Amino acid sequence: MGFGNRGVIADNDPIEQKKTMKFNALLTNAVIFHNALDIAEIVRQLLEEGWEIDPEDLAHISPYLTEHINRFGEYSTHELGIQPEAYDPKLDVDFTPLHEHDLTAAGLCQAA
Repeated sequence: MGFGNRGVIADNDPIEQKKTMKFNALLTNAVIFHNALDIAEIVRQLLEEGWEIDPEDLAHISPYLTEHINRFGEYSTHELGIQPEAYDPKLDVDFTPLHEHDLTAAGLCQAA
C-alpha cells in the first residue's frame, strides 16, 4: 500500500485527499511511537547494564527521527505476523533534577 504517491496527491476528490493525509499522519505517528518504544528499551538496557542515565541527555532525544523514514514509500506489515508485547510506560529515570532546574531558571525555586 502506498501513502502519498511520493508526495503528490493526484486525486481531485477532497474525500480521497483527506484520506491520504490521514494515512500519512497515521503512518508518521506509528513510526514515532515505535521509535519512542525503541528509545525506552535502549534506556532500560543501559540501566540494567549499570549505566547512569542523565535526564538532561534524555531531554534532547526525539522519537521523530527522519533518516530512516520514507513517508511516501510503500509499507506492508501483514506478512510479519508479529504480536507486540504489552507496552510498559514506566521508565526508571528520575526527572526531578530537570523539573527543579526549570523552576530555578524561572525564578520559582529558591536555593536553600
